[in-house]
Amino acid sequence: MKTSQPTRPWDDAGQMVVVTTADWDANTGTLQRFERDGAGWRALAEAAPITVGRSGSAWGVGLHAPQPGEPQKREGDGRAPAGVFRIGTAFGYADSTASAWPYQAMTASDYCIDVNASPLYNRIVDARQVGADAVAGSTEPMRRDLHAGGDQRYKLGFVIEHNPGNRSGTGSCIFAHLWKAPGEATAGCTAMAEPVMQQLLGWLDPKRKPVFVLLPKAEYGRVQKDWGLP
Repeated sequence: MKTSQPTRPWDDAGQMVVVTTADWDANTGTLQRFERDGAGWRALAEAAPITVGRSGSAWGVGLHAPQPGEPQKREGDGRAPAGVFRIGTAFGYADSTASAWPYQAMTASDYCIDVNASPLYNRIVDARQVGADAVAGSTEPMRRDLHAGGDQRYKLGFVIEHNPGNRSGTGSCIFAHLWKAPGEATAGCTAMAEPVMQQLLGWLDPKRKPVFVLLPKAEYGRVQKDWGLP
């Protein structure tokens, strides 16, 4: 008797953000948006340039099954997590943004905790609620314009839900955000020009359950059919 193919956690996605890089060590690549219709996935607009971690990418923890071998994402390795991930809350410096996607305005007291030993690891928290001691040591103030000399990288972005179980040491605070300068790599996030981010957030539709995919081209080709990728 023929058995049915197991259902993938992202089979209900109607939108997909796909980032590909040349190889595991590449820190630049492209981003393209796809929508699913009756004929399958179709690309929207041209692929846009992006940057990822300064050391490239590594297998992350997301919706995909754990992948064997190296590289595996670790805290502080300078690599962007690879795989399939849910898209979390959008964030930024403004009170609101032109998007149907859930958005949270960041304040001077908002931090993402990248301290391995913290019980709040991999969470965005408000120091006014959790206390100053709870955010001590975090290198991720969400208002970088106020804490990092006017830095605009977190002016607009969204959470990539890598390591949703918040397992210590596996990697934290992974976002899509604006790049500091064209082609400048990140500590592990995916960065892009502001118009690309604005277009992306204006397009994301909660009803279509979008997911974020990041893979080196060879790995993308290897898993494309099994994972139902465009």
